[in-house]
Amino acid sequence: MTAASEVFQFATEGRRIAYRDTGGGPPLVLLHGGFLDHRMWDDQIPALAAEYRVIAPDARGHGESSNANGPFRPTDDVADLLRGLDTGPAILVGLSMGAATAVDTALEHPDLVRAVVASGAGTSEPEFTSPWTVGVNTAWTKALAAGDIDGWLDAFTLFAPGPHRPLDAVDPGVVRRLRAMCDHTVRKHTTGEPPLITPVADTWARASRIRVPVLALNGSLDADDHLAMSARLIAAVPHGRTALIDAAAHYPNMERPAEFTAALTDFLRTL
Repeated sequence: MTAASEVFQFATEGRRIAYRDTGGGPPLVLLHGGFLDHRMWDDQIPALAAEYRVIAPDARGHGESSNANGPFRPTDDVADLLRGLDTGPAILVGLSMGAATAVDTALEHPDLVRAVVASGAGTSEPEFTSPWTVGVNTAWTKALAAGDIDGWLDAFTLFAPGPHRPLDAVDPGVVRRLRAMCDHTVRKHTTGEPPLITPVADTWARASRIRVPVLALNGSLDADDHLAMSARLIAAVPHGRTALIDAAAHYPNMERPAEFTAALTDFLRTL
């Protein structure tokens, strides 16, 4: 396989998906959060590649992947990448947007999924009701619409500490990594660009059909909305379990990489 630092390109049907592919063994796919890219998994890839073939793509419109030129579904990009690499079923590990994509893939392409690990999300139909989450979402949406990238970054990175801590409680190196990835992705787009993601329908209603093992692996300090959606997912699936990473919020794999990797590895050993 390849060195962990090498990035490949999967090109088909007018799209270009960047991905890392390293290690050997059962396939394991790492799906990043919204506005981030595969680099958010830098702490996990070397450890996991000792036992698994680790595939870490950039979602369409993120990182080094091409922007969308028409309606698309992220789950179909994941499925096409796995089929193009002639691999699967795979363990899908996703965070936030990536977790939602992992759940979508278990629903839409079940033949390609061996297990799901979802962090900081439920399905791709989120429900935000808490004042803190609604306030942060409103602030970054307003800044983005105004073309205020710095203001948007300031608002968006509040998900790093979550509602229970100030930003300076998070390792400054983690915050810098988040801002760098987000800045790179957001500058690929233009103000007023239309949304092109086609939603997957009835995900909550169909969640009970997911027959593979599902682990919700969350930061204990994440926002109430994220934790509630995660709990709802685990209650819906037949084979679900939950684990918490203490002293971390929405990005536990970056804040507490050793603890996150250990909890993930414990789950993988049960498969």
